[in-house]
Amino acid sequence: MKSDAPLKSRHTEILNSIVRAYIEDGEPVGSRTISKRRSEALSPASIRNVMADLADEGYLAQPHTSAGRVPTEKAFRFYVAALAASRIAAVESHRLRHELSGLATVEKRVERSSQVLMEMTRNVGIAAAIPALAQELDQIELVPLADSRVLMILVTRDHMVRNRVLALDEPVSSEELLSIRNYVNRNFSGWQLGAARRELLRRMAEESALYDAVERKLQLLSSKGLLEVDTAPEVHMEGASNLLGLDLHLTREKLRELLHALEEKKRLIELLDRFLEQLPGELQVHVGLEEAHPAMKDLALIGMTVRMANGLPGKVAVLGPMRMQYERVMAAVWQTSRALERASF
Repeated sequence: MKSDAPLKSRHTEILNSIVRAYIEDGEPVGSRTISKRRSEALSPASIRNVMADLADEGYLAQPHTSAGRVPTEKAFRFYVAALAASRIAAVESHRLRHELSGLATVEKRVERSSQVLMEMTRNVGIAAAIPALAQELDQIELVPLADSRVLMILVTRDHMVRNRVLALDEPVSSEELLSIRNYVNRNFSGWQLGAARRELLRRMAEESALYDAVERKLQLLSSKGLLEVDTAPEVHMEGASNLLGLDLHLTREKLRELLHALEEKKRLIELLDRFLEQLPGELQVHVGLEEAHPAMKDLALIGMTVRMANGLPGKVAVLGPMRMQYERVMAAVWQTSRALERASF
């Protein structure tokens, strides 16, 4: 096979025509099909010569001796690279931004974004928010439960709400919880979560945080995780069933493995982190995901890293077949990303 030298303009034009025809029909493409699509006359024989060159370069494969050619993973990457360089208009971003602005929490916005991507592309829509200890505390509520447990409801200023049950070694009264809650909200509202917890522990060490009557109970709650939060990403995926209708050349067992992998939030985040590493605002297209999972060999991922209006980072993506309508999917990802970034709280 030859080196990846730049393709001649005629070779590029014919290769792109082959990819588009294959995306539309899913059938091997012959020289006569390409000849009919061209505005300028070029004989099927000349097109066959170009296709032979493209096959030698690894852009085309021939599944059967009598059949036409099909684009390889390399061909899809070449085709997509030209699309990614073009500007994609955000036709529906204003409407979508208005819709997302009407949702009060990050969780609801992320969930709706994944639904929108699925609806617009008929593929798998994925959206994630990546919480961090840099989030700022708005307030906490402490609710007594049975068996010496306390429900901590923690709200950050980006409208994310976390609930956590703290199991204590001894009971704490409602009055003591109210005093601790007031103390934390009065002293740490507006602080970054990581900094607030470090400062709280420092004050505990100096034994100067509260009056002696509740200071020991504050120390107890601190040791059990007061102001600690789960920073696991908020991730939503919609449309996994759309993969069932694709010809992914998978056995039933392999397809089951793929769907199971997509159900795991950890796997989804690993997939997004692995392939969407660029700065916010840069649309990325990855064709062939076998290195992420063997069953993803014939899939492609189109996505962006975003930064929402509250400063929280996130990722928006569509997972679909290698033979997808790239321009439409790229536009959908672009529109949804821009709407999620610009939706106000």
